[in-house]
Amino acid sequence: MNQSRPKVRLSRALGIPLTPKSVKYFEARPYPPGQHGRGRKQSSDYKVRLLEKQRLRAQYDLSETQLSRAFDRARKAGGKTGEALIVELERRLDALVLRSGIARTIYQARQMVVHGHIEVNGRKVNKPSFVMKPGYVVTVRDRSKEKHPFQVAREGGYAGEGQTPKYLEVNLKALAFRMDRDPQRKEIPVICDEQLVVEYYSR
Repeated sequence: MNQSRPKVRLSRALGIPLTPKSVKYFEARPYPPGQHGRGRKQSSDYKVRLLEKQRLRAQYDLSETQLSRAFDRARKAGGKTGEALIVELERRLDALVLRSGIARTIYQARQMVVHGHIEVNGRKVNKPSFVMKPGYVVTVRDRSKEKHPFQVAREGGYAGEGQTPKYLEVNLKALAFRMDRDPQRKEIPVICDEQLVVEYYSR
């Protein structure tokens, strides 16, 4: 795990619910944790940009190094750097396992990949950062399908957490999905003002 803080506490600190479980706690206490959480805080431009960068990191469960490298790649891609960054992150295998409804959270998706339960085009892949491309097919390995989390996923237990993006074709009964095309920024369900992230790294 890249984030060691409890997810509810981290959600409140960043101002966004990071897991379905944290939503109700976040709604009850929509202010930062700690004794000074309700107090007014001075907010500099740097602090605003830093917070937005931390929000993006948390939603994909990335280390600072991983996000910084992704930004460097996005900057070289041409076009709008912020949008390219979000698309770059969304093409990660763990992110798409989450979007497909096979996992409930990004943390669970990462764990599924790392523990060797996921195949891409028929080959086991245990790197969450594996970059998906249009036409790639992801399946749960046969030997893993009877494990409890995958049984829940097969019955749609995680799919209710959000709509399946249009860039994926999902067959939950088969515990499989295909990436049909590259995602567009407007389709990606990430809470982020990516321009602030660009400004943070360009300072």
